[in-house]
Amino acid sequence: MNVTNGEFTVNLNGIDHWVKIEGSENGTLPLVIIHGGPGGNHYVFERTAGPFLSQTRTVIYYEQRGCGRSQKPGADEDYTIDFLIRDFRELKSWLGAEKVDLLGYSFGGELALEFSSAIPEEINQMILSAPSLMNTDIQKMVQLTGFMSIADPSLYEKISLLHQEGLALDEIYNQVWALVDSETVDLLLFENQDVASKNRALWEESKLTNTGLMMNALTSNLSDSPLIPRLGEIKHETLIITGVFDRNTGIPISKIIHKKLRNSTMALFEKSAHFPDLEETEKFVEVVQHFLESK
Repeated sequence: MNVTNGEFTVNLNGIDHWVKIEGSENGTLPLVIIHGGPGGNHYVFERTAGPFLSQTRTVIYYEQRGCGRSQKPGADEDYTIDFLIRDFRELKSWLGAEKVDLLGYSFGGELALEFSSAIPEEINQMILSAPSLMNTDIQKMVQLTGFMSIADPSLYEKISLLHQEGLALDEIYNQVWALVDSETVDLLLFENQDVASKNRALWEESKLTNTGLMMNALTSNLSDSPLIPRLGEIKHETLIITGVFDRNTGIPISKIIHKKLRNSTMALFEKSAHFPDLEETEKFVEVVQHFLESK
């Protein structure tokens, strides 16, 4: 394995990907950080929890095709899970690493599970922070319940009326997301609104945007092999981190994953919602480092 600290442009499957390496002097198994979204980036993580993790681990950031500082594919539909798995395998080959550890947050946690399912022999162990299960009814219901729990009276009434109209779950879900503003989304994602404000400030500072193309592609091209039935085949040691106030994916999603994975443990963060890495950064880093060093 030959890794050195720095930022790189790495061509994976014909797409130029932004890659950053920190902590190579630690000489550990690479810890690959997988961002969420879908369509997000690492700008916030690499300025919050990331620098603390790289004090003891070799940390590898990369932004998925069409995300953040990575190149957009030529076709809008080229964001499938299969493409993302192939990109990841080429990244691993570029690193020259036989095995890697994974730390995925939000959708990145779900993607880490997809990687582990597809190439189990190439993954050592995983940390899933607030993992998602996209395109499932239960996640949509968790989010809808979450919005109702923090909604002002006007929004609460609008959501209630959608339910009373007898619309299909998908239609209610899409209409609610069309109704909510950024302040309401912050209330959904964060328990501490001061942290939410800092997060938004970093988003603005980054000048990076989520095009929505990956989300659209992944929700319109449903997998022939859904993830949930495959979870029982994943044998890697896995730590699932969940904020007790997570209204976006939350304890119900983490519990489903925890029950089906053979070798998983859960760590609840009692002051966090969807981003324990931001709301309880010190504890997050400590728990992750302890898990990696004790296995």
